[in-house]
Amino acid sequence: MQSDVLHLIDMLYETIDEAKGAAFSGDKCVISRNEVLDMLGEIRAQLPAELKKAQDLIRARDEYVEAAKREADNIRRKADLDAKTIVSESRVLQAARERGHEMIRRAEERSRTMIQVTNDYTEDALRRTEEAIQMALQEMQEARAKYRAASNEKMQEARRRMEEETEGHQ
Repeated sequence: MQSDVLHLIDMLYETIDEAKGAAFSGDKCVISRNEVLDMLGEIRAQLPAELKKAQDLIRARDEYVEAAKREADNIRRKADLDAKTIVSESRVLQAARERGHEMIRRAEERSRTMIQVTNDYTEDALRRTEEAIQMALQEMQEARAKYRAASNEKMQEARRRMEEETEGHQ
């Protein structure tokens, strides 16, 4: 996704950079409005796809967490069953209780670890998505600012020349 958006931005930059100059203006140019609008439309269309990917990651994380909770519950139930079926002799019963508690503790610890790993992965993916979107937006803003500055500069230069020519004829 990131490379597609960046590729479109590069194409947009090249289109503007390689455009023919407008008459009587060194920095103004003539570009195909439809071509540039199509590129901007593609960029706009691809950005929501990145957001959908991020939502899919969050959904996958939630499913992963649910699966971990189900697994923990299954382990807990198995531990309870094991504890109930062990002979009620005090030493054996005590060992079974300890084993059941240990299994529950490990299941809960594993569940917490899985949740943390999933959260870290999702946070990283969302951060990278946000950075890609931010970079694309920043590049567009910079290109737009450069274009405006160059355009204003050429307009001022043209005005100055016209004033000089007007003063020269008087």
